[in-house]
Amino acid sequence: MADTEDSSLDPTSASTSPKRGNTFSLHDLDTDSEGDLGAHDSRGDTGSESSEEQTKGDASSVNTRPAHNDKSHDESGLQDGMLPRDLPTRTAFYDPVAERQMSQADAKLFYQRSQVGQLRTGSGVWSQGHSTPHGSPVIVGSDPRDVSAGASAGTRGIDQAMDSSPLGQEKGQLRGKTSAREDLMLPDPSQPPGQSVGGEEAPPPRNNPFQNDMHDIAQEGAQVSTSHLSDANPTMSSQSAALGVAAFSDTDPHITAELSSISKNIQSIVHLRKRYIGLSLQGPDDNPKDDASWAIYPPPPQPAWGAEHARAAGSTDAMNSSANSLTGSMVMSSTAAGPELEPKRTMKKRKPGQDIGEDFDMNDLLPLPAVDTMTFKLDDSGVYQVFDSEDAQASGAPLVRVPTIREFYMDLDQILSISSDGPSKSFAFRRLQYLEGKFNLYALLNEYQETADSKKVPHRDFYNVRKVDTHVHHSACMNQKHLLRFIKSKMKKCPDEVVLFRDGRHLTLAEVFQSINLTAYDLSIDTLDMHAHTDSFHRFDKFNLKYNPIGESRLRTIFLKTDNFINGRYLAEITKEVIADLESSKYQMVEWRISIYGKSLDEWDKLAAWVVDNKLFSHNVRWLIQIPRLYDVYKASGLMDTFEQVVKNVFEPLFEVSKDPSSHPKLHIFLQRVIGFDSVDDESKVERRLFKKFPVPKVWDSKQNPPYSYWIYYLFSNMASLNILRQRRGFNTFALRPHCGEAGDSEHLAVALLCCHSISHGLLLRKVPLLQYIFYLEQIGIAMSPLSNNALFLAYERNPFYQYFRRGLNVSLSTDDPLQFAFTKEPLMEEYAVAAQIYKLGSVDMCELAKNSVKQSGFENAIKEQWLGPNYSLPGKAGNTMVKTNVPDRREEFRFQTLMEERDM
Repeated sequence: MADTEDSSLDPTSASTSPKRGNTFSLHDLDTDSEGDLGAHDSRGDTGSESSEEQTKGDASSVNTRPAHNDKSHDESGLQDGMLPRDLPTRTAFYDPVAERQMSQADAKLFYQRSQVGQLRTGSGVWSQGHSTPHGSPVIVGSDPRDVSAGASAGTRGIDQAMDSSPLGQEKGQLRGKTSAREDLMLPDPSQPPGQSVGGEEAPPPRNNPFQNDMHDIAQEGAQVSTSHLSDANPTMSSQSAALGVAAFSDTDPHITAELSSISKNIQSIVHLRKRYIGLSLQGPDDNPKDDASWAIYPPPPQPAWGAEHARAAGSTDAMNSSANSLTGSMVMSSTAAGPELEPKRTMKKRKPGQDIGEDFDMNDLLPLPAVDTMTFKLDDSGVYQVFDSEDAQASGAPLVRVPTIREFYMDLDQILSISSDGPSKSFAFRRLQYLEGKFNLYALLNEYQETADSKKVPHRDFYNVRKVDTHVHHSACMNQKHLLRFIKSKMKKCPDEVVLFRDGRHLTLAEVFQSINLTAYDLSIDTLDMHAHTDSFHRFDKFNLKYNPIGESRLRTIFLKTDNFINGRYLAEITKEVIADLESSKYQMVEWRISIYGKSLDEWDKLAAWVVDNKLFSHNVRWLIQIPRLYDVYKASGLMDTFEQVVKNVFEPLFEVSKDPSSHPKLHIFLQRVIGFDSVDDESKVERRLFKKFPVPKVWDSKQNPPYSYWIYYLFSNMASLNILRQRRGFNTFALRPHCGEAGDSEHLAVALLCCHSISHGLLLRKVPLLQYIFYLEQIGIAMSPLSNNALFLAYERNPFYQYFRRGLNVSLSTDDPLQFAFTKEPLMEEYAVAAQIYKLGSVDMCELAKNSVKQSGFENAIKEQWLGPNYSLPGKAGNTMVKTNVPDRREEFRFQTLMEERDM
């Protein structure tokens, strides 16, 4: 039977080293259902075939050896004080003699491979200051941090290529010798060499063949590096090309050409994205609000006990409990709130969670900036163009040349054709499998050490690290119980208040409920019927109806709209209650989506007046503007004739207020808290392409809704022009962060990859491996909501969130619609709690997700520095302040090294 077959015949079980080719994948340790991994490695296996045959022959001879010979041999080898039972005995799954013989054969094989690798590249790790006993097998990498990151022992040119770059020079300062124990586990970057985590003297290195073999397995998974891919130069340098040719010199020329073509395809997509992101000023250094001189109004709370705070933040050692309890407790540090950032106004102060908005006074922001000489004009293609002056406008020389819709679709078609290319898909799929297996191995080897690192940090744990809800809709930001209590309180306190004008007469709140035959006593969670857990799966139309309390649109208008008869006062009051809960928790932030429909030009002024007049300002809250894709609804109702009217209604007020803030003063103030644009609607709607070439907006008069890509292009192109105008004036710029990949066509993901800062959902990335791989390479943010997806499109256990996380994609958790999906007062914590239970996330995993959410968010740079540390934008250990994030340095270094190796591919 297969279960009782002697394992010595199986090289993967009898030996701790793989008997495959040198492209053995970590994924194959668990399952071989995907078949053998394609050969992407460049190294030859000189002598490996003969060694395998010899090993198998030895194993076969062991199997035919009589059992009594083993026994007599073992008894003759007894030492003083040993009993026969103390010796390892042969079983169906273990043979000590075969293991010793195979270990010797493996050692010879590893040595031969290392020699071939050194001869091929012309240099090795030992030429960089390292020494090894003569004749010993070369297994250890040059950098102890590169071990679990999978640095290949056969590709010695990586170190030289990395050292030649600025990033490699930074790495070179931390290089040092390593022991066999350090090879197996990532060292603590915060400890000096030769010391263990607790500060004690590290034990001497032990010769453990199993550890060395396991380390070599990790080494085998790495692919050949060509050169370091710098952000400034997306194309491969001549040096990297030379390395690649040398690495593949002894392989099939067809394979070499195919891999070269795949690399060029990926580089071309990355280059396109960088061009579009740079053009629209969505990069990390393009927003004026991230400058140190940017004044945040109303300001965040001032820090307390600044001296102790700064001293404690500089070390993970506990000084005393009272000082450490204040570590990172406030939003702004004493250094960030120094004289250069200190407001010049006299501010009102309030306690967090109390008197929401009382620290805001519009008079503090007067006078507003003056009008600027720059001009703007809507061109024939439906894109606003910005000019430096009237003369530049007359000559037709805009400040930025936005790609035309034809150029946009040509670039999009290029991405789509590459993403459907067979070899490219196979390559990306294998790399993603490798990344996942590599993280699994890292977690096995470093789980306990990460826990020990976390325990060393005083005061900080998952509950008090900052976390941002990066995707939540404002009209559903409260849970159902909260809304029910609010409605009941208004029915008891204000029954005679006129709240609605309908059918030619005014209705009080009591009359509205009489018309639906309900009283305050009748109301319950079941009566409201706003949870979307049972009957909304793949029914987005039913889900939209869940926004209506008790199924009545009039109640939604009264309680959940900003533009109604009472000017959105009820929604403002419940919003303040939610803000008070957020500020009381102190560590939870939100980025609320609020709608601009594009139906009229005065929508922006009404929304800004609602925010400013109700003083809905909080240091825990930022806003995104969501644009529902509802042109077909407006066209069918006769509200507008062409798509150009939507473009005008959305963007014209923004260009006017950016040129002259006094034309819309409240809008100017509100936009300081707006961080970007979102595009929302049901992605699963079928998009029928009726045109060979899409018409421009002014001639799009069809009743059909434009496709997703058309909407995103006109949001992107007009936002790009708007950003250049606002950056020139020193105003904050915006990012494009749409819903994408929740359902529908995978083309949506290609559009987002081309021109969007980050996305929400991204479920369909699991079906397009090349796009998923590029999302990883570029670390594009993905705000995922598994509970929301579970109710609408994908069962929780099938959600790819955890797979994305293990592979290293830049993912965060968000709540989407707490009103429809949440049961508790803290929906974001509920989202983390369910994910932790289902996916068995550890504390370090959740803290890493929380850190990702802050980095993805649109909060100002000064606030992020306080939440994550002053160097949070730097990669790896250099950018990690564990006393603030509770993410161990070894985790950050592993993520960074793995990403660098993939970019070097």
